[in-house]
Amino acid sequence: MKSRAMQVLLALIVGAALVSTGAFYVVREGEQVVITQFGKPVGEAVKDAGLNFKIPFIQAVNRFEKRLLNWDGSPNQIPTKDKKLIWVDTTARWRISDPLLYLTRVTTKTTALSRLDGIIDSVVRDAVSENDLVELVRSEGWAGMVGAQIADAGYTQKEVEEVSRPLQVGREKITRAMLKSASRLTPEFGIELVDVRIKRINYVDSVLKKVFERMISERERIAAQYRSEGEGEKARINGEMQKELKRISSEAFRTAEETRGKADARATKIYGDAYSRDPEFYSFSKTLELYREQDQQKTRMILTTDSDFYKYIKGIPR
Repeated sequence: MKSRAMQVLLALIVGAALVSTGAFYVVREGEQVVITQFGKPVGEAVKDAGLNFKIPFIQAVNRFEKRLLNWDGSPNQIPTKDKKLIWVDTTARWRISDPLLYLTRVTTKTTALSRLDGIIDSVVRDAVSENDLVELVRSEGWAGMVGAQIADAGYTQKEVEEVSRPLQVGREKITRAMLKSASRLTPEFGIELVDVRIKRINYVDSVLKKVFERMISERERIAAQYRSEGEGEKARINGEMQKELKRISSEAFRTAEETRGKADARATKIYGDAYSRDPEFYSFSKTLELYREQDQQKTRMILTTDSDFYKYIKGIPR
C-alpha cells in the first residue's frame, strides 16, 4: 500500500512539475500554433483546438490567428485611364493559410501588413490606371440617372453621354481582377488573400475644388432659370389680372351709365309730368333757378326794365 501511495504521489509530483515548467499548452478556437525548438519549427502546425504537449524549456509556442484579418491601405493619388487624378482608398481581408511558412518568411503581423502594402498598392495602381473613372465608380446593374434626369441635375451633354454609355468592365469585375492578381503573390508568405475592395474614390483637392465650383455654377444657372420662369409666370398672371380688372371696370361703367341713363329718363319723365300740370309754375321755377345761377357766376347783365327776365320781380306787390 505504501509503495502504491508513493507511486501516486510521485506521479502527482511529476505532473505538477511538467505543468509548472510549461510542458502543456492549450490551443484555443481561432488559433493555430507552431512549435519551435531553438528557433526552428518542429513538426506540423497545430490547427485544432485542445490540450497539447511540448518539451519544456527547449520548445516554444508560437501562436497565430486562424480568423480573417483586416488590412487597410493608405489613400493614394492615382491617375485613371481618362487622365483624371483621384484618391483611391482600399481595404482587404486575409488569413494565415500556412503558419510554418508564415513564421519563416514573415514572423510578425506588422511585417505581413508591410508585405501586403507593397502587393495590393501596386495591383490597385495598375487597375486604376488601366480603366476610366466611370468604370471604377459604376457596377453591373447600376441604374443611375439617365437622359433628362442627368441633364436636369446640371451635367453637361458630354457627361450625360459618358455616364449613360453601357458598362464595359465595372467596379465589381475590376476588384475581382485585383484580388486575382494579388492572390498570386501572397502564398509565398503563407498568406491567403480573401477579398480586396475599394472603400472610397474621390477627386484630389485641386480637381475637387473645380468640381464644386462647376456644381455651384450649374445650380446658380438652374436657379436663375427657375427665377426667370417665375418672373414670366408672374408677368402672365399680372397681365391676366389687369385684363380682368379692365373688363370688370368696363362692365361696371357700362352698367352704371345704363342705370344712370334710365334714372335720368325717369326723372325727366317725372319732372315733365309734374310741370305739365302747371306750366306757369314751371316757368316761375326755371326763372328762379336762372336767377340763382346768375348770382353764383357773379356776372353783370344790363337789361331794360321791360325785359321778360324781370317779369316775376315786377309782379311782386310793394
